[in-house]
Amino acid sequence: MRARAAIAGKRILVTGGTTGIGRATVALLAEEGGRILTLGRDADALRDCLARTASRHGAVTGMVADVATCAGVAEVFAQLDAELGGIDILVTCAALGAGPIHEMADDAWRYVVETNLLGTMACARAAIQRMPKGGHLLFVGSISSDIKAVGESVYAATKAGIDAFAATPRKEVADRAIKVSVVQPGSTATDMQQCSDADKREAIARHEMLNADEVAETILFVLTRSKRADLVNLRIEPQMQKYS
Repeated sequence: MRARAAIAGKRILVTGGTTGIGRATVALLAEEGGRILTLGRDADALRDCLARTASRHGAVTGMVADVATCAGVAEVFAQLDAELGGIDILVTCAALGAGPIHEMADDAWRYVVETNLLGTMACARAAIQRMPKGGHLLFVGSISSDIKAVGESVYAATKAGIDAFAATPRKEVADRAIKVSVVQPGSTATDMQQCSDADKREAIARHEMLNADEVAETILFVLTRSKRADLVNLRIEPQMQKYS
């Protein structure tokens, strides 16, 4: 039988766990028995996430927080320390979409960078400091970093930054038994997509979009490999992915 790492009992932080891929990931890891703290910026979305996971095998708690700020990250990890007493797995899903940089206000595009990239880096730093005996950092990136489609200048830059960032600390913390992985989803039917729910359902039926559960299953696969197997970068796309 092939070795499969267990999620049950693991202390897990999922950022951006109140919508889309993050919400699906929280539900799946809870079903596997994880002890999860998640967060988002919207209180209503957080309540919905917690209600969806109330009957799962694991335990899920949540908080309203903003990882784009130093204060927000500090609050998250203070709550993590109080509730879970440490961390075994970090999954960063918190991210915002963006338009072309020349069409965005200065504060708006900077906030996207602070959320998508700096928030990921800050959470990784805080997690590493709490992983003296090993752990796993998993960053949700995007194929946008490769496609570089028109209209995605800011978003693609943040996801490319995550790719580059992940490659370096992986070497820096490998001797501490900390794995670092990036999952790069293609087009996925989440709240970030600027189309109706009906359009998303039709795109899924045409195999032009993934659903969030499929990406969550990929994240679970990465997190449950044996200790010796480090999936550095895993890309998942719909069969009919559009590249422009």
